[in-house]
Amino acid sequence: MLQPAPRLSVPAALALGSAALGAAFATGLFLGRRCPPWRSRREKRLLPAEDSPLWRYLLSRSLREHPALRSLRLLTLEQPQGCSMMTSEQAQLLANLARLIKAEKALDLGTFTGYSALALALALPPAGRVVTCEVNPGPPELGRPLWRQAGEEHKIDLRLKPALQTLDELLAAGEAGTFDVAVVDADKENCTAYYERCLQLLRPGGVLAILSVLWGGEVLQPQPRDPDAQCVRNLNERILRDARVHISLLPLGDGLTLAFKI
Repeated sequence: MLQPAPRLSVPAALALGSAALGAAFATGLFLGRRCPPWRSRREKRLLPAEDSPLWRYLLSRSLREHPALRSLRLLTLEQPQGCSMMTSEQAQLLANLARLIKAEKALDLGTFTGYSALALALALPPAGRVVTCEVNPGPPELGRPLWRQAGEEHKIDLRLKPALQTLDELLAAGEAGTFDVAVVDADKENCTAYYERCLQLLRPGGVLAILSVLWGGEVLQPQPRDPDAQCVRNLNERILRDARVHISLLPLGDGLTLAFKI
């Protein structure tokens, strides 16, 4: 004999309906950003959801984004893997830190369309310089017209080669200890090597920013199929014990570590 389906109270039905609508909306919003499949499997967020009224209020009362920078952010989000870019609040924080320490030279590993490079360039003085590293020549050319529109193209020194090669060339050229800011948002396989070389290139008091240090929460228990998560976890442990820097790990985006060279 079939049992009748349990009846839900009105509050319970409303709760289930709201949850279903919320899930559908979140899924639609997420897919609308055209994130790659690997991103959807590990997406986690410690802060309020991007579409929450509180988060929108926070950004509306804090974000000051140059028109060209905003246009570049929106253009980047339309690209494959665009949703893995630096967030606007991360970019503004790093730009403000660059201003605070009166930065003149910056490193940017992982150019993509140049959003982070442009954010840094806007914070530097007229004679400032951003050395930005990329292996794919396509995405930077999407952003270049907006670098030009912002009047900052002359500050952005694009190096189309593996980042480790550029870092080694800078060290060989005697530029150790001359950079004020470094941003690492490149492949995770080499993240420890990037960290060490950037630390050599930074001056005392310089700021090293490493993005995606939570790796969607996978750093808690890295799986064998995800060696990048283990690389990120290893770097986090290394930085924690590194007496050469003062550190803060912030829950912005997918995690942002700030290491201040002593």
